[in-house]
Parts: sequence; structure tokens; C-alpha cells
Amino acid sequence: MKNSPGKRKDPYMAYNFVVEIEGIQVAQFSEVSGLSVETQVEKKNFGGENHREYTFLAQTKYSDITLKRGLMDDLYLWKWYQKVIDGKCTGIRRNASIYLLDDCGNPLMWWDVLDACPIKWEGPALNASSSAVAVETLVLTHNGIHMHK
Repeated sequence: MKNSPGKRKDPYMAYNFVVEIEGIQVAQFSEVSGLSVETQVEKKNFGGENHREYTFLAQTKYSDITLKRGLMDDLYLWKWYQKVIDGKCTGIRRNASIYLLDDCGNPLMWWDVLDACPIKWEGPALNASSSAVAVETLVLTHNGIHMHK
């Protein structure tokens, strides 16, 4: 398929995004990583066919998602993880969405993260000789990603 003159499509920029948890934009994150899905394969040889290897699709795995943001007085993420630490079962798993936005703030595409649950919280690295922003990190495990456009 040929592109029409003047109709070049550029790739999306990765700097304009928002994260919502249960439909609420809880923070301005500086980084999201781990939007990854991988299907494992099993390779097998069968007797009498030594010249050929067969590949079978196996389990699909979803990577954990890492969220980073500047540390603020909003304790939403910490309180969510505290429920995990305390062993509380209700309200631990929450749906989240990660929206990639255009320059006007309109969603270009988004990923729904199903049944997310925090499994790691990391506080900032503190250093008196640095002027860097104090960053907190939250790692989420989940039960799947759906991509939308």
C-alpha cells in the first residue's frame, strides 16, 4: 500500500501519558515500563524426523509493570501496597489504564491492565550532594493487558 503524498505517519512520542487506577488519575508518573507480553514456545523433535524441529506455542506471560513518580505527600500508592503487606484480601486487585496522549491530551492508544496488584515499593535514593527529584517506584503484577486504539 502506498502512502499518499503529504500523508506521512510519524511514530507516537512516548513522553505524554497518564496512568489511571480504577478510573482515577492518581499521580503524574515520570516513567512506565514493563508493557510486555511474551508467548513461550516448546520445540520438539519426533522419532524418524531428525532433520526437522517442530515449534509449539505454550503459555503466554505478562511482565510486571513498573511505575515511577516524584515522591509527594499523596500516599495512595503506599496505602495500596500497605494492604498487601497487611494481608488484606479485599481491594488489593485493581484495574488500571495507561494512556498514550497526543499533544492536545487526547488518547492515541491505551493499555488496560487487568487485576493489578502491587508487589514491590521502592523509596527514593537520598543523596545530599544531588539535586535530583526524590522518586518512588511501584511494581505491579497483573492478569493481562488489553491494547486499544
